[in-house]
Amino acid sequence: KHLLLLLLVLIRHVDSAAIVKSLPGLEGRLPFELETGYIGIGEEEDIQLFYYFIKSENNPKEDPLLLWLDGGPGCSSLGGLLFENGPVALKSAVYNGSNPSLFSTTYSWTKMANIIFLDQPVGSGFSYSKTPIDKTGDISEVKRTHEFLQKWLSRHPQYFSNPLYVVGDSYSGMIVPALVQEISQGNYICCEPPINLQGYMLGNPVTYMDFEQNF
Repeated sequence: KHLLLLLLVLIRHVDSAAIVKSLPGLEGRLPFELETGYIGIGEEEDIQLFYYFIKSENNPKEDPLLLWLDGGPGCSSLGGLLFENGPVALKSAVYNGSNPSLFSTTYSWTKMANIIFLDQPVGSGFSYSKTPIDKTGDISEVKRTHEFLQKWLSRHPQYFSNPLYVVGDSYSGMIVPALVQEISQGNYICCEPPINLQGYMLGNPVTYMDFEQNF
């Protein structure tokens, strides 16, 4: 909790995003490029989806672009960043009231890919709505995530040509395939330039809740 609050304090604003140069619990400047920010969704942009973007440490101009979605539904993508495939992780220690300590990992996917870690659905992590919204569901969140990706790429046009893979775990097994279909259809009917969609990956996914919980 303290890490997240301090992260927001330590950002330097650049247009609609922020560049993070250092993190509490990790000595020195970050050895990778981290951007955080919000993308407004809808005509009034009442829904604000929060993301962490980490450039590839190899060749960001040509390496794949990954959109990472955590499960839940409702888990922040910070979980994937810190506990699964990010360039930093939390040190395991008994909590003593101080800020948690971080360490650099050797297994990060950012060694060979650019990654957008997205807080979705709305209400997850730092994503929020300025006004009350009706009940949400998988279909509406798929459309919002597609809109997020379109707008994010329009603000980062240098990544339009990078191969895109949509990636996630757990409950994102319900979201990722539908999102891939939405992106694919959008490439034909609505979106120029098209998103360079190449595929998707799922880890330990939920695909059919009733069957998978019937142990």
